[in-house]
Amino acid sequence: MPEVASRATAVLFACTYNAVRSPMAEGILRHLLGHRIFVDSAGVRPGETDPFAVQVMDEIGIDMSNHKPKAFDDLEDDSFDEVISLSPEAQHRAVDMTRVMACDVIFWNTFDPTIVEGSRESRLDAYRQVRDQLMRRIKDHFGIVPMANL
Repeated sequence: MPEVASRATAVLFACTYNAVRSPMAEGILRHLLGHRIFVDSAGVRPGETDPFAVQVMDEIGIDMSNHKPKAFDDLEDDSFDEVISLSPEAQHRAVDMTRVMACDVIFWNTFDPTIVEGSRESRLDAYRQVRDQLMRRIKDHFGIVPMANL
């Protein structure tokens, strides 16, 4: 189990449709920290589960196949220590949502791989790049260090 240096106990990842970036981030953090932190994700509006996102997450052992995209308004809990928004639209919505809460809003402008055109493999590569970038950012932000490196 990795050591963790984060003070956050509840984190929301947000993007535009809750179909690619924010559920990837949610899955990664949950995979790394298990139940030691509450993590959720939402979109400005719900989209459809993206099969490319499901596939590239499965490649690293994270199952996103049961993810159901939801909007901010669908959240069952809004008591977060941090809201990490991954798109400009989500950043605006997160700032509005947190005006009356003691919560940090962090903006990680993250590329939207759904805009990539071309072959299936080139599109999957774009999703993999986003997945890997999110993995690095999450490990860095939450201070997650593998036990073997201590």
